[in-house]
Amino acid sequence: MLLLPACVDDYVGPDNVVRFIEAFVESLDLTAAGFERARPKVTGRPRYDPTDMLKLYIYGYLNRVRSSRCLEVETHRNLEVIWLMRQLRPDFKTIADFRRDTKTAFRKVFREFGSCAVALICLAVS
Repeated sequence: MLLLPACVDDYVGPDNVVRFIEAFVESLDLTAAGFERARPKVTGRPRYDPTDMLKLYIYGYLNRVRSSRCLEVETHRNLEVIWLMRQLRPDFKTIADFRRDTKTAFRKVFREFGSCAVALICLAVS
């Protein structure tokens, strides 16, 4: 008999912030935002989807987890991150390389995320 729910989705409530992060990132056009490698190549080993990596960084930004090594640890132990990343576990080097390669696009997306979050908070308060 299990003491814990069998599905990770059972641990993430409908009003959890990771669901907002998921909806926000899924609504973005990453190619237009400046993520050059948003489309994977047909040859070689496929990379992590930029939407997944962006979700991880936004989660880290909101929770003051900036280090790529700490973000890697979160993908192994934090149920919210496990749900958000769909149980993907990139290593710290992959996480750091993604940040380095998409630094300019990050700024645009984080600015838009901040505006969207402020608008959502204003609606909730009204």
